[in-house]
Amino acid sequence: MIPTDQQVDEDVEAVLAGSRAIVGISVRSLAEAMESLTLQQYRVLVLICGRGPLRSGALAAAIGVHPSTFTRAVDRLVAGGWVTREDNPDTRREVLVAPTERARDLVDQVLARRRASFEAVLERMDDDGRAAVREGFARFAEAAGDTDMPEATTLGYES
Repeated sequence: MIPTDQQVDEDVEAVLAGSRAIVGISVRSLAEAMESLTLQQYRVLVLICGRGPLRSGALAAAIGVHPSTFTRAVDRLVAGGWVTREDNPDTRREVLVAPTERARDLVDQVLARRRASFEAVLERMDDDGRAAVREGFARFAEAAGDTDMPEATTLGYES
């Protein structure tokens, strides 16, 4: 059965409402981190906490900035105690950017707050509602295709 234009509009509005709720939870989970960091700096921390130490050039490419701009950003993160620079043991010519324990703690706290918020929302639903959300999100993710997006790290979702 082909959906009507009205049904498509209602479906899109429902997805938009759900996505606003998810983005709201994500943004609120970041509020405390944003007192100390910019969103771009937090994004760098998520990348290196999730993937391990990375070359500055690879990090700059991952967040879409010019390497010279990124060098200044790393300087600020080093000064703030969020990252360290270390020689790459495989090729002494490269420098890796690695998270400090402080950075790992912050990222873990943000993700824990986000998880707790999602759990609280799901707890307000009955079993049938949770099952519908689970199935709906699984189907939506499958239909969306490539969900391994570098952009997901903007709000702290590991890609």
